[in-house]
Amino acid sequence: MPFLLQPWLEDHRAVVEVALEDALESCKIQVPFTLFDAMEYSLLGGGKRLRPLLTLAAAEAVGGKAEGSVLDFACALEFVHTYSLVHDDLPAMDDDDLRRGRPTCHKVFGEAMAMLAGDALLAEAFRVLCRGSEPQRLQLCSLLATASGAHGLVGGQADDVREEWPRSLEFLESLHRRKTGALIAVACAGGAVAAGAGEREVCAMHDYGMHLGLAFQIIDDLMDLAGDPVKAGKTKGTDARKGKVTFPALLGNGVALSRARAEKAVAQSAVEHLGDPAAALIALADFAVERDR
Repeated sequence: MPFLLQPWLEDHRAVVEVALEDALESCKIQVPFTLFDAMEYSLLGGGKRLRPLLTLAAAEAVGGKAEGSVLDFACALEFVHTYSLVHDDLPAMDDDDLRRGRPTCHKVFGEAMAMLAGDALLAEAFRVLCRGSEPQRLQLCSLLATASGAHGLVGGQADDVREEWPRSLEFLESLHRRKTGALIAVACAGGAVAAGAGEREVCAMHDYGMHLGLAFQIIDDLMDLAGDPVKAGKTKGTDARKGKVTFPALLGNGVALSRARAEKAVAQSAVEHLGDPAAALIALADFAVERDR
């Protein structure tokens, strides 16, 4: 029987949403109400939830379940991802007015509160990840810190805000393997670690995530040029207006799309040896590359 992604997505998104609400609610006591409102507005404002879904799919592919450290890692990832979006949207960074179909956090709560909401979400991610007793949680904290810090997400973002970008495919790939790819790769590797997988499976998940992350970014670049801003939930053409180098700008739209699909195929081949349990990962790769938002 063929794997049906849509029912899987609906079931697992529901699990993720409830877990995110619970994780956020657990930090509400003694938090200034405006700060909490800004955190809640940003975290629970919708989105694809691709990273936590990849964590659950990776865990299931190696025999794990959406519970305990697996679910907490999925939530921690979404906390970190949301913090990065809040900060990316600030006037000092990308200066965007729209995110997930709504005004960005700083447009609603002001720049100072948006910065603090992002700071709080980053810190709370590690509190969520440390609230259990499974021995793998220390390794998961290390993985998430590396992926989200100077060697990963933040380092990629630092390159992204450079005044002048080299018109180099090597530079562009390096930037996005950190800014976008690092969190997607750690979503998959972390899901396997949380589920107790061995080194071979963890490495396969990391490879899957790195190639999928690059494919995902190429599609984002293409959608920034020609996507539907209503479906995307954000302003169209921002990269071009800011003079950023993108995959379509370097390769052309057709070659860029071909490259995204090639990266997707490599990602899928990294986990094919797991057989039917990896069906969600295979389908999620198709979803990430063939999406319209």
